[in-house]
Amino acid sequence: MAADTNKELRNKMIYQVFVRNFSKQGTFAAVREKLDDIRALGTDIIWFMPIHPIGKLKRKGNLGSPYAISDYRAVNPEFGTLEDFVSLVSAIHEKGMKCMIDVVYNHTSPDSLLSREHPEWFYHKPDGSFGNRVGDWSDIIDLDYSNKALWDYQIETLCYWAGYVDGFRCDVGPMIPIEFWEKARKEVAKIRPDCIWLSESVEPEFIVYLRSQGIIAHADCEMYRAFDICYDYDIYPDFKGIFNGSGSLEKYLCAVNRQEYIYPENYVKLNFLENHDQTRAAFFIPDPRSLRSWTAFMFFRKGTALVYAGQEKGTAHLPDLFDKDTVCFDDKNGTDLTGLIAALSGIKKDALFTDSVYSAKAAGDSFIVAVHKGKNEKAVGIFPVRGETASVPVGLEDGEYIDRISGGKTEVLRGMTRCQGEPVILFSSDRQSAVKNA
Repeated sequence: MAADTNKELRNKMIYQVFVRNFSKQGTFAAVREKLDDIRALGTDIIWFMPIHPIGKLKRKGNLGSPYAISDYRAVNPEFGTLEDFVSLVSAIHEKGMKCMIDVVYNHTSPDSLLSREHPEWFYHKPDGSFGNRVGDWSDIIDLDYSNKALWDYQIETLCYWAGYVDGFRCDVGPMIPIEFWEKARKEVAKIRPDCIWLSESVEPEFIVYLRSQGIIAHADCEMYRAFDICYDYDIYPDFKGIFNGSGSLEKYLCAVNRQEYIYPENYVKLNFLENHDQTRAAFFIPDPRSLRSWTAFMFFRKGTALVYAGQEKGTAHLPDLFDKDTVCFDDKNGTDLTGLIAALSGIKKDALFTDSVYSAKAAGDSFIVAVHKGKNEKAVGIFPVRGETASVPVGLEDGEYIDRISGGKTEVLRGMTRCQGEPVILFSSDRQSAVKNA
């Protein structure tokens, strides 16, 4: 784990924005108009998917993937100018939020500036042509980090952007030598000492596949040497297994609990239900009560919470990466989660979530009971992931408690509470009175 990682990142919520599809205009200026709405959700950090120009050669779709970058040191003119972006970042800071940008250092577009000026910095196929090592990424060519001059250029680029932004989300970070990231962190710290480093760590099966092809693929335990936050992909297959029939709630929660002892004490995970690569949560969790419970559990997990733009409105459509596909923020069939997310983000900022011992267990196949335990206090979350009503054991003293989500009173009697199909979060310090005649 990075020695100077701040555990208060566990109290934060990141809001993910793809500028092209965030609004009809698809511009930095249009994002700026919505900053108050984003902040009202309890957002601490806005993460922008790549803001750089997109290559034209072998482009997918009409507009191309934002991850096929042609120039790391410029901004996509479709979004606006550099001055527009700097103005947006300033507005984000004025509203008390931070800003992260995507760093896509494994590859560039085939017609990138670097491919023309420094072809020696790229991976080449046996016939000498540019290529990529992962087959379905046909619109990109891979960089070759055996060339240390590439390291210098990439780190200089990070230092340049660190003059504007507060952190970096690093695309497929495990495919790049960890020594590069360690050096980059050290150099960027000279410009921005509190820079936030988020790695898109990858799923276990992908790590094994890459290694079988002779490709660098670092595990999370290695990535934490240079990064503050790693994706939750180490256990994401267990989460998907609940919904595709290959797993169970109990198996998933065992994986959640495993994170507590296989990582360093100050580990931070990026917890999510969806992102730009994964199906929208509202699509595979169509029941509103179930969706609210899974959303609440995601926030209650140990680590940073991620909300992908549109998730707060329960939209089920995943925006296209290659063409204009504006997020629907007024989906009449969606489940409005704005109030819930704002409440959960507020709860997450409690100091208990910064430094606690965490565990979660299944109560049957319909309920999750999770606990954050500190030295003098604990928080218990009850999450009816099927939206059912039942009495659930919570391990709290008998009495009346305030549900931090709804603000209503909840009674604990003989160690049990009645769950009415909605998520509940109780703090031991909120116990108001002993139950009479128990």
